[in-house]
Amino acid sequence: MKVKSIVKLGTVAALATVSLAACGTSSGSKQAKDQTLTWMEASTLPTMDNSLATDVVSGETLNNTGEGLLKFGKNSSTHPGVAKSYTKSKDGKTYTFNLRKSNWSNGDKVTAQNFVYGWQRTVNPKTGSQYAYLYADVQNANAIMKGKKAVSTLGIKAVGDYKVKVTLVHPVSYFPTLVAQTAFFPQNETVVKKYGKKFGTNAKSNVYNGAFKLTYWTGTSDNWTLTKNPKYWNAKNVKLHQIKFSAVKDPQTALSQYQSGKLDAIYLSGQQPKNYKNDKEYHARNSSRVTYIELNEKKDSMMRNVKARQALSLVLNRKQFVNKVMDDGSKVATGIVTSGLAIRNGKDFAKEGTIPAATEHNVAKAQKLWKEALKETGRKNYALTLMADDTAQGKSTTEYVQSQWSKLPNFKVTNSNLPYKTRLTRSAAGQFDAVVTLWGADFPDPITDLSLFTSDNTYNNGKWSNKTYDKLINEATTTNANKPAARWQNLIDAQKILLKDQGIIPVSQSGKPQLVKSKVKGVIYFPVSSNWDFSKAYIGK
Repeated sequence: MKVKSIVKLGTVAALATVSLAACGTSSGSKQAKDQTLTWMEASTLPTMDNSLATDVVSGETLNNTGEGLLKFGKNSSTHPGVAKSYTKSKDGKTYTFNLRKSNWSNGDKVTAQNFVYGWQRTVNPKTGSQYAYLYADVQNANAIMKGKKAVSTLGIKAVGDYKVKVTLVHPVSYFPTLVAQTAFFPQNETVVKKYGKKFGTNAKSNVYNGAFKLTYWTGTSDNWTLTKNPKYWNAKNVKLHQIKFSAVKDPQTALSQYQSGKLDAIYLSGQQPKNYKNDKEYHARNSSRVTYIELNEKKDSMMRNVKARQALSLVLNRKQFVNKVMDDGSKVATGIVTSGLAIRNGKDFAKEGTIPAATEHNVAKAQKLWKEALKETGRKNYALTLMADDTAQGKSTTEYVQSQWSKLPNFKVTNSNLPYKTRLTRSAAGQFDAVVTLWGADFPDPITDLSLFTSDNTYNNGKWSNKTYDKLINEATTTNANKPAARWQNLIDAQKILLKDQGIIPVSQSGKPQLVKSKVKGVIYFPVSSNWDFSKAYIGK
């Protein structure tokens, strides 16, 4: 059945497209006997608790082992998931989702109450979800997150076993794309309570309602395995029997494993993209992920000094970084909102919402501002530790930034490259001076990026704060929610404030170069969330 009343994004449209990992998905393609796909990841799997997951690796695994009310399809549109259809009220504030009969991997029924519980658990402040803010437009969510109302008051109700009714504070044009996110997936209350703190920490401490189930993962292993889920409602159309993931941090090791046939798909870095860009198995993916530097403004006065922040940005030569260091299709970031994410009246938000000074390269100006910042904060010198992942990309980035920042007088930079999971934990806890981080848009609207930096957002790890910025984001999500032009201007003005104040330091918009064996067919890639859907994939002959 087709989904009823699917809302298009109206004046804000995405340029993102769905690409296949290998050409040729016709029904006439022959399938190999062994339907096992081997896939590289650059980092280990941090969690399988969809209330706590914030990273791409967890999101990708959850997206293939779970399913929400709706699923992403071509051009970031939505199509049926657990909900076979839905309706929307005339005022745009009430959605009613009609669920299909489906099961968890342990045989339990997937019911409306599973969605109610999952949503309530995510917004519950005791859970500590960094993605709870995505629920802000659901009735009473903000009050619940602040501990002012009970989780039972959240605007989601189960009407019997197979109907979910959601009430919003105001109309949200992109709401269908929100419920397709892993943070909105259902949760089996019995299983969550059975495992307690161990829920989602290994393969056995969870159940799955998606096309695959996680059958091997210790919680710390560099390898994990997905196996076809026979209880999935559309299992008959899932062709792969297994997907074996391996976290390979060294690019040369990954390439050797690809060439020897141990891996069917790998990510390229360093000189590899340049060496293989003419290969028939090379794929240059577009991405809506941005690399930026967050500065801990809570820790000391130097990072609260706007001149110091501007100096750290100005001294970076971003063109040199993307062209000489990365050379993987990455682009210079113009802000936190990536190019191609949102278009209105033919104009790209990334171009309209930027200011040149935020990403220009001017060493002399940077040195002048840095000296002034030292004087204003009563310092003769300054030192900080720059934290990032221990991946090849993370190390290349910190080494480059360190070399550029060393051009500032009386400034010492020490690099600290940590395992992905450790870096995430320390970032969330505010245990850093400066951190290189990446953010991938969750849905095709600027608010997915800009809402991160409101004063009360849990993902605002650097604690930058600006009252005017907060007001503009609030207006865009409330007063002007149904006024496209005014809302667009709110968001443009907000990003310009963030950039002028150098609340963050944008570095680059990520490229995602890959080598994928030609036998791999039907893998779907979503640039908006840098995510993959393996439910239609298969190994051809």
